[in-house]
Amino acid sequence: MRTMYKFVVLVTCMSTLVGCMSLDPQYQRPTLPVEHSLNNSGVQSAQIAVSAIDWKEIFIDPRLQNVITLALQNNRDLRVAMLNIDKARATYRIQQADLFPSVSSSVSQTAQRSGTSSDTTQVSRSTSVSVGFTSWELDLFGRIQSLSREALETYFATEETQRSSRMSLIAEVAGDWLTVASYQQQLQIAQQTLTSQEKTLSLTYAKYKAGISSALDYEEIKTSVDSARADIASYKKLLAQSKNALDLIVGTKVPEDLLPAQTLEIDSIQLAEIQNNLSSEVLLNHPDVLYAEHTLKAANADIGAARAAFFPTISLTATAGRSSNALDNLFSAGAQTWSFIPTISLPIFQAGELKASLDSAKIQKNIYIAQYEKAIQSAFSDAKDALVTRQFIDEQLTAQKDLVRSSKRSFELSNALYKEGQASYLNVLTAQRTYYSAQQSLVTLLLEEQTNRVTLYKVLGGGADAE
Repeated sequence: MRTMYKFVVLVTCMSTLVGCMSLDPQYQRPTLPVEHSLNNSGVQSAQIAVSAIDWKEIFIDPRLQNVITLALQNNRDLRVAMLNIDKARATYRIQQADLFPSVSSSVSQTAQRSGTSSDTTQVSRSTSVSVGFTSWELDLFGRIQSLSREALETYFATEETQRSSRMSLIAEVAGDWLTVASYQQQLQIAQQTLTSQEKTLSLTYAKYKAGISSALDYEEIKTSVDSARADIASYKKLLAQSKNALDLIVGTKVPEDLLPAQTLEIDSIQLAEIQNNLSSEVLLNHPDVLYAEHTLKAANADIGAARAAFFPTISLTATAGRSSNALDNLFSAGAQTWSFIPTISLPIFQAGELKASLDSAKIQKNIYIAQYEKAIQSAFSDAKDALVTRQFIDEQLTAQKDLVRSSKRSFELSNALYKEGQASYLNVLTAQRTYYSAQQSLVTLLLEEQTNRVTLYKVLGGGADAE
């Protein structure tokens, strides 16, 4: 029995040493299929870890932070992504366990009755205890380790999927919350316009009754009032729908005190600025790109496992124990028992199956290389679009704010002339509509500017890991 134990220990040590070999191809990260800089200027690109930025450093508003936290706790899609991580982690542990022998024990007792012609009986009993491992494959050529690395990279890829889901959730919640603020401000502008027009309608009606103003002026103003009421109803509907969308993505009813204030102007919402002179290498930390890379590494390990399948497989089955006719003498006077069964499996003829499996693994790796490059190109394109918007939106905002100021002044002058009887209400109505439209367009543009910051956070892969 000692000889068997020595042999098992020797083979185990040898398998540990030889098992260090790997038939995996040497992994090399594919060259970036995009230009080095994300910006179009000649400024040296900055190397910053955008993914390391805490999302709370981007979304500064305390109410918005609380809503995002609420979503991270309640969103069902994120919960599924986290459960998928647990599943992948368990799969990796299962694959890792194959590197070690599975030890089990057994206890058995047999009793046999024999009779004689003199009607006497005799009962014989036998008890045995054994410990051993069954079909332990020695990983001499690294097949199991390659499969273990494949499972590990798959687990890492699943983690990146969860990080991407978390990051997208944060961005979507922020976008929906900003949309609520935008509709509230547009509703407020429509209500202010209606109040102003109703006052003008009352004044015009009095002039009409006094014969100072025409029926046409009165009907034109009334049409404008009715239009404002229709806009108010429309914005109320859009506001209610945006709140419902926010509740859905958060996973629960968002308390009213966490919604944007009724009088809050969207440009006063605090969102941090993200640097725009970035290197394209920052995209390597984007979760979608990391997912593609871990998938590529898993395919690389799969090639190693396919290569190892060409070599012999050695499995060991061994047991050791004791047996005795008396249970109380099992460990004192019992006989020692052992068995040792090595098995060698040689792939002699499999009709090209192993070669086809290896070819398939190599082709799959090439597919994942293309997908990795596509992931980088997609992330690069999204980032470039967001940075282009960032580059020109300030000019748009400046021009739109100037338009709001000038149209407001034009409306005030036209209204003053109308009240003095020096202009028709058609001039007032045209100026008011221009002013109203300019205000609404400014709110829409401000929403686009704030949403662009959210988009930059998302496309640059920032802050998804922050708790």
